[in-house]
Amino acid sequence: MIYVFLADGFEEVEALAPVDIMRRAGLSVQTVGIGGRTVTGAHGITVTADVTEETLTPDDIEAVVLPGGMPGTKNLEASGTVATVLEKAVQEGVLIAAICAAPSVLGHRGILRGKRATCYPGFESALEGAVLTDGGVVRDGNVLTACGAGVALEFGFQLVSALCSEEKADSLREAMRCP
Repeated sequence: MIYVFLADGFEEVEALAPVDIMRRAGLSVQTVGIGGRTVTGAHGITVTADVTEETLTPDDIEAVVLPGGMPGTKNLEASGTVATVLEKAVQEGVLIAAICAAPSVLGHRGILRGKRATCYPGFESALEGAVLTDGGVVRDGNVLTACGAGVALEFGFQLVSALCSEEKADSLREAMRCP
């Protein structure tokens, strides 16, 4: 299962565009509400998560995805559930992905140490130990980071590439008319 964590103040495009693309690819994705099943994004869009952190049973983690946004990123970082799932993901070597401000959560937990990574401008100092890049979407091993809402579709396609194949991602790009 791919878990996409949603906390109040999340960046809607950064969460929902990748979820849409991964589901189009046939991947099993669950959105996880931090603080409840109903979560409101940074721009006032309310989303009903598939599960809550209380009902989450992360026994079958394929990937963990953290959208950015404020104060969503801070709310994710404050969540014990997110911390536990990230620790499990690191131990199991599964894909960990974060976009915009959310790579800061990974940086503070030491997950980016020695990895190439990107983030929203102004959060670079939080990417502790990372090799900073200017890329829109950057993958280094099992870590995928992206710089913001403008690359949310590409972030989704790169998730599909990492979890399925580059051919599947290219097929979706074509079908969705994304050059």
